[in-house]
Amino acid sequence: MKRDRKQVSNSEAPVHHGVAANSRQMVQAELDRRIAGKRLTPAQRRIAQCLTEHCAEIGFLSSIELAELANVSQPSVTRFATALDFDGYQEMRKYLRSSIAPTETSPGAPANRYQTAVLAEIPNLSELVQSLAVELDIDEIGKVLADSRPLAVLGLRTAAILARQFEFYASKVHPDVRVIVSGGSMVEDCLEQCVAAGGRTLLAFMMPLYPKETVYALEFARQIRMRIVLVSDASYNDHRKLADMLLKARINSRLVFDSYAAPAALVSVLLDAMCNSMDGRAQKRLEEGDRSSRKRKIFAT
Repeated sequence: MKRDRKQVSNSEAPVHHGVAANSRQMVQAELDRRIAGKRLTPAQRRIAQCLTEHCAEIGFLSSIELAELANVSQPSVTRFATALDFDGYQEMRKYLRSSIAPTETSPGAPANRYQTAVLAEIPNLSELVQSLAVELDIDEIGKVLADSRPLAVLGLRTAAILARQFEFYASKVHPDVRVIVSGGSMVEDCLEQCVAAGGRTLLAFMMPLYPKETVYALEFARQIRMRIVLVSDASYNDHRKLADMLLKARINSRLVFDSYAAPAALVSVLLDAMCNSMDGRAQKRLEEGDRSSRKRKIFAT
């Protein structure tokens, strides 16, 4: 007989608010440890979220009940358990239940998945900080970007967000930025046109799932002797040695869709490095743009 989840949560597993928050953190930490390096499907992400949200009920939920909570199929729950290196759902349930320690935490501890998802960006940003320790390396990349006229910027599918972000600000200081956010044979045309106009550098953004067309574009850029600066996530390994300069920033997969706090911060770092290498030209163009926008009254304030 199916157990009433509300009754289980309220009577069989009474948990103090501070304890509940601590339990969520412990379950999330264990899931993060086992998920590291794996790419979860949307259904598996939802299961992981439900396990965290209903951590107090882990010891009582059947695989069918968990599937109903996550709005997925029961086999998806089983596949999720095996993806986390458990023999099956029963072993996963037992292990996760035993990992919850009823210890008190401060009342201010994060209590829901949205808070914990945002907090997960902190270690991602800390890791990025460490990767930027050699300032001269970043300055060199900034100079490479500034010196390429035109500068090609590639970002397909989800990476188009980052490419557009870079292009929007870079175009305020760089005289010729050409963004490529549509795939297909047009990518090769655009890259060839950049080279014909004197451009020698491609700044490419590639995020999981890595599109084949992005890889093909990098291979073509290599063939026409472009220098490639590649920004990808922390798990990417450039086995084909396509990038001349590779920068990594870890993404956050806690929620249904990935979030890109660290890659977005890296975009701002690259923009700053590029401006720093332009010998005052960037500041002059910014001031000219500011005067123009004020004259045309573009902004509300």
